[in-house]
Amino acid sequence: MSRSSLLSSPLLLGFDQIEQLLDRVAKASGDGYPPYNIEQLPAGEDRGDVLRITLAVAGFRSDQLDVTVEDNQLTIRGKQEDDKSRTYLHRGIAARQFQRSFVLADGIEVRSADLSNGLLSIDLMRPEPERLVHKVEIKQSD
Repeated sequence: MSRSSLLSSPLLLGFDQIEQLLDRVAKASGDGYPPYNIEQLPAGEDRGDVLRITLAVAGFRSDQLDVTVEDNQLTIRGKQEDDKSRTYLHRGIAARQFQRSFVLADGIEVRSADLSNGLLSIDLMRPEPERLVHKVEIKQSD
């Protein structure tokens, strides 16, 4: 069975990457853990747009977190191991794993990641694009 989409029109050439991007976004949206914020930070004179993703990762150490970028996809993974030496009378805080992914637009760069007070902040930057003007010569044929 073939899959049909709006982007499969013969008049839309070269848009297959957008369809793949939409598929990746659909797969990346999973459960709501860990909760996160996305904020726009003030742009400075020497930089373009700056975004910050902040994830609530209380209980995770930096060595239990992994931040990677591959094919314009930012992936944050957290892995905690159960401490077998502890005996719990009540267990309300579970050791759990997570994976949260964000699809990045072309040109967005991950600048830094910082873990402080149970919040993992990842700063992203979109450099100001160069404005290129290209004059096309018009040839006259007789």
